[in-house]
Amino acid sequence: MMRHETQVDVIEQLFAHPDAGTTAMSDEITVNSVNAYTCIERLQREQVLFLEEAIVMGLSCILPSPRTYITDDNTGIPILLVRDGTGKARAFLNACKHRSSRLLDGAGSARPRIVCLYHAWTYELCGKLVTVPQEVGFPDLDFDSCSLSELPLLEEHGLIWVRPSRGEPISSAEVFSGLQNDFANYEFGCYHHYETRRIDCDMNWKVIVDTFLEPYHFTPLHNDTVAPIFFPSLCLLDTFGRSLRETLPRRTIETLRNTPKNDWDLIPHSAVVYVLFPNTVVVMQIDHAEIWRVFPTDNQTDKSHVFLEFYLPEPATTDKARAHWDRNMDLTIRTVQTEDFPTGAGAQKAFNSGQLKHVIYGRNEPALAFYQRQIAEAVGQPI
Repeated sequence: MMRHETQVDVIEQLFAHPDAGTTAMSDEITVNSVNAYTCIERLQREQVLFLEEAIVMGLSCILPSPRTYITDDNTGIPILLVRDGTGKARAFLNACKHRSSRLLDGAGSARPRIVCLYHAWTYELCGKLVTVPQEVGFPDLDFDSCSLSELPLLEEHGLIWVRPSRGEPISSAEVFSGLQNDFANYEFGCYHHYETRRIDCDMNWKVIVDTFLEPYHFTPLHNDTVAPIFFPSLCLLDTFGRSLRETLPRRTIETLRNTPKNDWDLIPHSAVVYVLFPNTVVVMQIDHAEIWRVFPTDNQTDKSHVFLEFYLPEPATTDKARAHWDRNMDLTIRTVQTEDFPTGAGAQKAFNSGQLKHVIYGRNEPALAFYQRQIAEAVGQPI
């Protein structure tokens, strides 16, 4: 749970805005070039971010126990995540040091050693090469230099981050930028993975992220789904380095006005949205966490895919619980696929027409403007 002092501060600000008829505002409107969503050179610069920045792989429970693994190819680098026999999470290039053959696919339990299917070169889960069949054919082979290529990994506050490019080690300050207290108090290390679904989209990858960054669209687009639950056009924005926290209050937050501050609890009365630079959206809901990991697809400016992952504080061990979470997942997917994403795909067609020069982010869309500025500045094309 978010630290109580932070919750009280956020709730007091949320009360002040409707009382004054206001919301969080940027200093001015922001005008962004449509090239941000259509230019292949711009996309190529953005793809460097997916290699050089620390990227969220998921919560710790994607590697639930020692000798479990999962693979990921979404950055263009084949990544193998393993929790070794001691429980330490590690990331490797998913390639044998002999002839670069892929070592593992999918996810599951690993044997005590990883054996390449091509020529049976064998590695410990720490990446050390231990066996080369017909070793006589490799005189003077330096086993140490043939360990698997390890990638920088940080596991902290229940999140796993990897830098695919084998660059500098990942620091807590780099990835959290002041959000450590929030994520420490959520206790994600105790959560359980329920399900991951992939959605393929006909739009630039940033359009997907944009979807989460303003409630201005709630009433016109989500009149029967989201709008009855949340205050339309009301949000708070807090920035942390290149990342952000956006708080979207539910209408039930009004019930706290006559409740002692010591009893205030923000999460049941809001959706707290984090964007962890550059491509991960974490949504704290009343009883679970959603993680949306967004990627460009096939080097195309108008193709992308997103993984929606549900994480639960308690495992779903009964048919009733699984039915509940299946309905939740289905509702979430149905809402974005029938409301948000068709709208984004329609905008992308307009972008691609070449008839538009720019898009406008209103002062009442501060999180959207902030996020787009961070991406633009990171690729050397500031707004």
